[in-house]
Amino acid sequence: MTDAKLPLFSRPSVRMGLIAGGAAVATILVMALYSSVSSRKAEARQTSLKLVNLDEKTVDPAEWGKNFPRQLDSYLRTAEKYSTKYGGAGSEGLPKSRILEDPRLVTIFDGYAFAIDFNQRQGHAYMLKDQRETKRVTTKPQTGACMHCHASNTVAYREAGLQTGAPGTLDEAFTSPNAQAQLMAGFEAICKMPYAEATKLVKHAVACIDCHDPKNMALRVTKPGFIRGIDALAKSTEPVPHLPSIEKWRKGDRAAAYNPNIDATRQEMRSMVCGQCHVEYYCGPKATLFFPWSKGLKVEQIEATYNEYKFPDGKRFFDWKHAKTGAEVLKAQHPEFELWSQGVHARSGVSCADCHMPYMREGAIKVSDHQVRSPLLNVSRSCQTCHRFPEEELKARVVAIQDRTKALMDRAEDAVVQLIGDLDKAKQAGAEEAKLLPIFEFQRKAQWRVDFINAENSMGFHAPQEAARILGEAIDYARQGQVALRDLGTSSAKAKK
Repeated sequence: MTDAKLPLFSRPSVRMGLIAGGAAVATILVMALYSSVSSRKAEARQTSLKLVNLDEKTVDPAEWGKNFPRQLDSYLRTAEKYSTKYGGAGSEGLPKSRILEDPRLVTIFDGYAFAIDFNQRQGHAYMLKDQRETKRVTTKPQTGACMHCHASNTVAYREAGLQTGAPGTLDEAFTSPNAQAQLMAGFEAICKMPYAEATKLVKHAVACIDCHDPKNMALRVTKPGFIRGIDALAKSTEPVPHLPSIEKWRKGDRAAAYNPNIDATRQEMRSMVCGQCHVEYYCGPKATLFFPWSKGLKVEQIEATYNEYKFPDGKRFFDWKHAKTGAEVLKAQHPEFELWSQGVHARSGVSCADCHMPYMREGAIKVSDHQVRSPLLNVSRSCQTCHRFPEEELKARVVAIQDRTKALMDRAEDAVVQLIGDLDKAKQAGAEEAKLLPIFEFQRKAQWRVDFINAENSMGFHAPQEAARILGEAIDYARQGQVALRDLGTSSAKAKK
């Protein structure tokens, strides 16, 4: 009698073979996984290529892109057209005229270049082209100061500084004393030039060299207006809890001026590089461009700085005299940095780049997205990293804030336009200008506030409560002016009787 044969998979030799085969397969898979992980780690460490040597004279972004192709690729996409409900030039590729969309602005800016041409913003790729082509420049003579925020001008400033006798060479590091002397001297010289001449000194819109050290890619600020302005802010007594390095500097011996390239944290720099240009400033012909931050960043603090400022001719600060009323009024630029500073995101340590240049992944590499644009176009990476709510809900919250701000701004613009109309009628009726001076001040205050929000590019989102406060004050000052004008008319009528 023979033993019954065992089932195939019960035989010891087969079982051992299966175990050995399984172990081999598992080993191969683990090794493949390890190889993939190691490859990805190596890829993540290789964030740039070393193909060209970059230095303080390398302005062209294409040269930087040879070492940093991912960043250049996204930067070039700032030329793409996009739009949100309250911003962007739209998909048709043509700038939208804001004065055609809102004719009240023609009345508000009457006598100033913005009444001639005022378009919706476009991407960074267009910033120099748009400035060169706007009727505000082609039909109205402007100064080289306008170039401060619309071009890559670090090298142009330094070259001009060397021509005026500043020490050193262009090869010296940007933060060196000689380079800083070159920068400031050239800045002063170019600001005084006619814009048509100054713009010939530059070829590119904002470029890598304006925000990065070519040797180590560290963030830096290079615009002279910001360097001086942030130092003035540091020397003020206004609390700036969202900029802890300034608070720290204030507690020190203050032997040296506050220098963001030395004193600021990297997270602060991720807002300061944007604050070089997205700010309020004066860039007219009567003085060198400056940021009015010596009293703080709030709308009334900037206004107080302007009110105390005297031009070289001894007259007080104003941007232009209104064509209809003759009031000496102010024009806001684009105070994103100032309004952001009053909002919850700034107080929470959220930088401009966190929302407008969020991190993205390409393979194993994490880089900042250099397609600077509205966070509404990229909610998943811009907003949902902190706010764990559905995308549509987050968009609805933003639009609700912007809709409310727009409705309030419409009321404020209506009030200012009505005050201007009443003042114009009073002048036509022969009212004495001396008696109208106090009412001109109401126009100055109201117009400054409504323009501060109108010129700012978030439609109130950067600081909703602050925007509402400012617009409420604009309405109040405009209505006070109308009441004062009415009372002036009543008083005059009584006097005649």
